[in-house]
Amino acid sequence: FHSPMYFLLSNLSFTDICFTSTTIPKMLVNIQTQSKVITYAGCISQMYFFIMFGCLDNLLLTVMAYDRFVAICRPLHYMVIMNPRLCGLLALGSWCISVMVSLLESLTVLRLSFCTNMEISHFYCDLSEVLKLACSDTLVNNTTMYFVTIVLGVFSLSAILFSYARIFSSILKISSAGGKYKAFSTCGSHLSVVSLFYGTGLGVYLCSAATSSSRTSLVASVMYTVITPMLNPLIYTLRN
Repeated sequence: FHSPMYFLLSNLSFTDICFTSTTIPKMLVNIQTQSKVITYAGCISQMYFFIMFGCLDNLLLTVMAYDRFVAICRPLHYMVIMNPRLCGLLALGSWCISVMVSLLESLTVLRLSFCTNMEISHFYCDLSEVLKLACSDTLVNNTTMYFVTIVLGVFSLSAILFSYARIFSSILKISSAGGKYKAFSTCGSHLSVVSLFYGTGLGVYLCSAATSSSRTSLVASVMYTVITPMLNPLIYTLRN
């Protein structure tokens, strides 16, 4: 349990708990009290933590892909490369980038002006939905949002795809079927979690772009914000 994989997994588990805690408790309170009101400060705070933990989830999955790459492609050097110091630096770097990105996105929202009693067609304060309600110009906000999303998305997906391309290449070179199964089983859980995270995340934005139905978009968002973090512990528990 002191191995690099479990150190990164503990960070991912904590992030998933915090990610769901930013939206689910408020949603349950709204259902119980039949009140769907959120204050301006509460909305900004929810948005800040949602972006931060979502970004952190993304970066941790990228770091874990590198960990699986080293474990399968450089097995004899695994403990030397993935030493506690490097693992700590990778985790710390992920946290710092996530905090800075979230801070940047949230601070740019503070400069906007909003009318009173605005209605967000979502069950949480989604950044894109909040920007639609602004009375002032949102060009800077939209540019920042798309720039950050593209940079982080391209970097993370490229790193994960590169890692798995090398992993699959190494697995195919193994002669025995048992060896191939053993090698693939070490990254099967991570691959499942990555597929869920990016699959549902992409589904949210594709649904939003393809249809004007808020109901369809909300169902896709529930999959992304609730179902995926809930399934992650199950996937890794079954693997253990």
